[in-house]
Amino acid sequence: MSDVACQPQSLSARLRGRMRIAPALAALLLAPGLSGCILGSERPELNLEVPAAYHEASRRAPDAAVPAMDWWKGFRSSELTSLMEEAQIQNLTIAVAVAQIVQADAQVGVAGSPLLPSITGTATAERQHFGSQSGGSSGLGTGIATGSGGSTFSQYSASLTASYMIDFWGKNRAALYAAEESATVARYNREVVTLTTIVTVANTYFQILAAQDQLRVARSNVAAAEGILALIRQQFAGGTASQLDLSQQEALVATERATIPPLEVTLRQNIAALAVLVARAPANFNVKGGGMARITVPRVTAGLPSELLYQRPDIRQAEAQLASSNFSVEVARAAFFPQIQLTGTTGVQSAALASLFGPGAWFYTLSAGLTQPIFDGYLLESQLKQAKGVQLQFLQAYRQAVLSAFANVEEELVALAQTTRQEKLQTDAVTASQKAYDVSVQQYRGGTVNLLTVLQTQQTLFTAQTTLVQVRLSRLLAASGLFQALGGGWTPDGKLAAVQPEEVKP
Repeated sequence: MSDVACQPQSLSARLRGRMRIAPALAALLLAPGLSGCILGSERPELNLEVPAAYHEASRRAPDAAVPAMDWWKGFRSSELTSLMEEAQIQNLTIAVAVAQIVQADAQVGVAGSPLLPSITGTATAERQHFGSQSGGSSGLGTGIATGSGGSTFSQYSASLTASYMIDFWGKNRAALYAAEESATVARYNREVVTLTTIVTVANTYFQILAAQDQLRVARSNVAAAEGILALIRQQFAGGTASQLDLSQQEALVATERATIPPLEVTLRQNIAALAVLVARAPANFNVKGGGMARITVPRVTAGLPSELLYQRPDIRQAEAQLASSNFSVEVARAAFFPQIQLTGTTGVQSAALASLFGPGAWFYTLSAGLTQPIFDGYLLESQLKQAKGVQLQFLQAYRQAVLSAFANVEEELVALAQTTRQEKLQTDAVTASQKAYDVSVQQYRGGTVNLLTVLQTQQTLFTAQTTLVQVRLSRLLAASGLFQALGGGWTPDGKLAAVQPEEVKP
């Protein structure tokens, strides 16, 4: 935001120009207190606390670390990249945000119209008849027909009327600036929606991969449990295993099979949700996926907190909302002062169409009007208080957006660092559990351990494998969340100006 500076010399020059146009306005310049700079006279203090560095950021990371425009390519998944590009083009939520830009741009034109004169053309043709009570009468002039039935008058005119509201106090100008800032808000909103959408696409895709991995783990566990069940049945038939051992293993197999339907629900529901994000019918949409092991987690560095004020479109959006509310306060304040309206009409008028454009038919009128609110039931005062309340609201919302952005980055930095560490530890746990399970099965076949040991190692392996899938998903979600927290996919330079919605044809 930039304050509009008050320049006394340029203001006086403008006032002298208006005096030459309308000498009747010169008296207003002598009124006390009317020469102050109204526009941009008040701006609230932001009082932002910007830390020098993130608490959770690595000290070895470079300071400048603005995420790339196509940050999702760092995951090295061609299918994810294709989905991201399709969502940016086809997503309907983004399309709604673009339509809001069209509305905001149109509102700028509406708000700016009072700064220009209004010109209206009019052409009329009238014919009037007046009845006679005493019979015929003589003609009264050109265009008047007389007879026993009365008199008939004809009147023709063509005129242009121009009116202009002098923006002496900057009210209309402030309204235009407020509308322009609102249009900027709509553009930043489009960037916020786009960033949220592409992160949602990435997260939904990761959920699909996680569900596929969990299904593979569950089916592998079922197969392993069925293998043990077949061995116990052989032993039961030979009299070396009890009915209790057989029933316990049958219950374990049934339990593992019961975990598959909920995972199928998760997989199919996320595929349907992803179809909506790319504006496709779920029935005609499918995802190949594969598994999270094929996804590379890109290295993400946080950079400096001060850069976040320019990197995140939601912060810029809150800033533009605050700027718009500042100008709205100026509009409400300027409403207390007189409004000066200039009106001029010129044209031709004649009682005969043939002489409409002849000598003597031309006329003109000039008028100036001044309107000063005197008592309106405290309407203007209440409107000013309301505008200041909105200004305070957006000021606090801007502060909240900045602090929330810093917190988002800190949270995602912690999540990414700890899930990366947890994945390494959990991978070691799965490796050890797999080894323990294989040894227990071999020893059980040799008769050196009982079935309870096999069941314990089997359950430990199943739990470790499921936990590893969840940890990998959490790490991927933390990576995409950090990109979103850093404003990834958008840069202030050039990107905002490049957003040009399609022209709406009448």
